[in-house]
Amino acid sequence: MKVAPALLCCLALAGCAGVDPYARAPISAHLQRTDQVGECARRFQRIDRAIEKAGVRDAQAAQVEGFPYLRVDRLTAGLGPADGSADADRAWRERMLALDREARAIELANGGPQVGSLRDAAALDDCRAQLAAEDRSAAGLAQAARVPDDYSQAMHAVGLYPITKYALASSIRKWHDEVRVSHALPPEKLPRLGEAVRYVPRPPQLLATLDALPLPALDALGVPVLTPGLTEALIARYAPAIEVDTVDGNDRLGQLAWGDAGRQVVADTTRPVAYARITYTRFAGSIAPQIVYTFWFPARTAQDSSDASAGTLDGLVWRVMLGDDLKPLVSDTIHSCGRYHLFYPSARVRERAGPIPGEELDDESRFVPQRIDVLNDGERQLLYVAARTHYVRRVAVTADESAGGVQYELRDENDLRSLPWPNDAAPRGTRSAYGPDGLIAGTERSERWFLWPSGVKSVGQMRQWGHHATALVGHRHFDDPNLFDRYFELAGEGSDPR
Repeated sequence: MKVAPALLCCLALAGCAGVDPYARAPISAHLQRTDQVGECARRFQRIDRAIEKAGVRDAQAAQVEGFPYLRVDRLTAGLGPADGSADADRAWRERMLALDREARAIELANGGPQVGSLRDAAALDDCRAQLAAEDRSAAGLAQAARVPDDYSQAMHAVGLYPITKYALASSIRKWHDEVRVSHALPPEKLPRLGEAVRYVPRPPQLLATLDALPLPALDALGVPVLTPGLTEALIARYAPAIEVDTVDGNDRLGQLAWGDAGRQVVADTTRPVAYARITYTRFAGSIAPQIVYTFWFPARTAQDSSDASAGTLDGLVWRVMLGDDLKPLVSDTIHSCGRYHLFYPSARVRERAGPIPGEELDDESRFVPQRIDVLNDGERQLLYVAARTHYVRRVAVTADESAGGVQYELRDENDLRSLPWPNDAAPRGTRSAYGPDGLIAGTERSERWFLWPSGVKSVGQMRQWGHHATALVGHRHFDDPNLFDRYFELAGEGSDPR
């Protein structure tokens, strides 16, 4: 089925068109007041209008309609205080306050004087606290605190998804068959197009070992509270080694930066980097921490003239879910476009028996090409990565030898939300690598013109955390806090590793 590009653009815009967060109560009523609460509401509105005009909106967490001084991610949306506990309610609201505080600091920095000053930032902090206190008993927050879906129902409808999904499912099954073949080979038998280059994490200085740090306490919502020292130790401990079949510069790891006088984000391969973040998920009755690592390549090189997935920049995401003992249970991977989702469970968990609730027969469901060994002391996970496509071809466990390869630096993934921006108009300014839609401009793939019936906007384009729709057939988000609990369970009562 062919659809004019103009129609596709309209559908994409319809799918991501924002709703005015000031149009609903209680903020709509606050805007009419003449007291300090009214002034605070108008201050937030003025700053938001300036942010939108400057094009520096940060899309990682969604603004809450009627409560625009709060933002929400999928985990927080699912942690609403169902038990009525005052402490849980307070912790839940504080998570949303913190998400907005973080995002606005980034937006003000990226927007510069035309958006606001340090004085404005301080005033917003005071107003955020005042509005939160005023709205403590306001109705509707639990219903408003939700994250917009990254699937477009309009694109599904126009693309005749109930019919076209079968062609999508067939291509996915073919790719799964190819993945099984590579994962069945021993590492030394993997086909190679170029030179095998191994990258290993650079050991941080003065880092405490995990054994020397206490297990984290839980907040009122049951979320582990990781100290900065524990966070750094976890990120360093579970950062994988990565061996890349390297044909040319597009297969080398790099740091993201603004190039071309601030017109395009590029991967600078003179400094290999992995960007890391801590997230959380529900598993086995607990909230489990996860560590997410993202590796960037300058491009995905076309394998032939018909390769619709090729294009500028390519990101490989590796995630490690931990148990209560802070040791790995399951790992998984996607590319930064959201596709190619693979799961790697350890012996500490088992796959739940099907059918999976909420999934249909042809849906792109849990795909486990390989189970991986339990990670012991002195060992590190090793990813074997293909040339050009940067697919994970196999996972192994290797001795932790930092001298055994090219060292890469570990960085906070939030750095990508405010990169130095060498633009002539603002030579010392900053800009996010991601646009207000959560996508990296210039990384579009031609496959978007025939995979759009999946409902995913601009399939193949690199995107920000919180915007990874991972199934072309079905409905799945990478940051769904129930994802691992839906697919896996602990290995058994007699062998409970936690």
